[in-house]
Amino acid sequence: MRRPVTGEVHVHYHQIYVESDPDNATSGLSEAFAGQSGGLCGAAVPGALWLRTGLHTGDVGFVVEVHDEAPALDPVWEDVVEVSFRPLSERTRLVQWAGEAAWDLDLARTDYRVRYCARGMDEGRELDTRVDGEPQTDSYLLQFWPAPPHPDRVIRQTSQQAAYWHGHARRLPPPPTPEQRAETERLARQAEERAAEERRLHRERWAWGGRLPSEGLRGARESNVRDLLRFDSDLVHALDAAGPDVQRAVALLAARRACEVAGLTDVPWVAEALTALTRERPLPPPFDDRDRLWETLRSDPRVPERTVLEAIPPERAPYRPPARQAEATAGWEWVPAEESGDDVPRRPGLGRLLGTLVPTESAGRSATPAAGVEHGAAVVVRPAVAPRGPHRISQPHFALPAVLAAAGPAPLKAALDAVSHAVHTYGEHYPELLEEIRSACAGKAGE
Repeated sequence: MRRPVTGEVHVHYHQIYVESDPDNATSGLSEAFAGQSGGLCGAAVPGALWLRTGLHTGDVGFVVEVHDEAPALDPVWEDVVEVSFRPLSERTRLVQWAGEAAWDLDLARTDYRVRYCARGMDEGRELDTRVDGEPQTDSYLLQFWPAPPHPDRVIRQTSQQAAYWHGHARRLPPPPTPEQRAETERLARQAEERAAEERRLHRERWAWGGRLPSEGLRGARESNVRDLLRFDSDLVHALDAAGPDVQRAVALLAARRACEVAGLTDVPWVAEALTALTRERPLPPPFDDRDRLWETLRSDPRVPERTVLEAIPPERAPYRPPARQAEATAGWEWVPAEESGDDVPRRPGLGRLLGTLVPTESAGRSATPAAGVEHGAAVVVRPAVAPRGPHRISQPHFALPAVLAAAGPAPLKAALDAVSHAVHTYGEHYPELLEEIRSACAGKAGE
């Protein structure tokens, strides 16, 4: 007899595992115990064991023994189950939750009988979390010896925890056959490819205000279109559909209104630029050199110092991805990894991020029973950030970029960028501008 593991191991969510196939997907709780009479050592998934503990989080006593033949059962153990197990590779390991630590068990690829013994499960369940300095509450013994496959058995039952989990296992449907599993995984991969494209389109539609963008808008990604979408997505699509003549007219209108509200129309070199825009001529100096333009703006005493509270776009509900459809077969449904809710560890290199099979009646919910058992839900904690008030911005500094944008060679981009800069020039009063732009856009499109 040898002992590859002895001492204490760390458990989390009442779990620790034996794995022998690092390329296989980590199974879910219900799948691991499907068809069994015992609920402490799940062996329904080939090459893996799912071991339950009373303690939720902390160190428990744990020993692994490998024997040449069936060992005698020590009466000290309160709960005892037996299952059959056959490694799927030359490397079988005891693995902590999330792959935090692992121990090689050095098992040959042959059939084994496995005995899982527990003591103090109810005490561990009551303690819940063991911290440094606290006495050990529950301990476990995992024994292997060569033996042909046999159904699992409950040898001894003492604790309430063991009784609860045995009852849970007996209520599960029979496990899927290898053929059903393979077919379900194949369908899941196909469905995931389709779903990925659907999710992409769903998010793109949301980002563009409820409709998919045209190729023209997709080609305008280098513009300020994303900024303008936050303020008025319908206007973005209306500008796209309006045609180049309307787009040019809207760009000129936005630039002119921006300069007016910024008090720049009486500044000679700005007035000359607006005239050049109207006559579709190149912008005069200093608009032909950005560095010179900003220096002129800074140094010209005729430029008024006008400020306004910055433009704040309307609030919008956060994006919510569409619900995914599970793939079902023979009483089981395939649930993607991030939705399975099974406390299944997702470890790089120790299982594909694919998903898990859960009983059909539990689809979309946790396969872990709720009564008396904690469930490891993923919780996103966002730091509290005090909302800031709008800042005051310099209107001339936003108005001049509107003029530069309106002179751009591509009519759609010129309109999008000029309106975007004009919105920020108007600041808190931007709805007045957008109302005029919408009216102009609709009126010119109908001419």
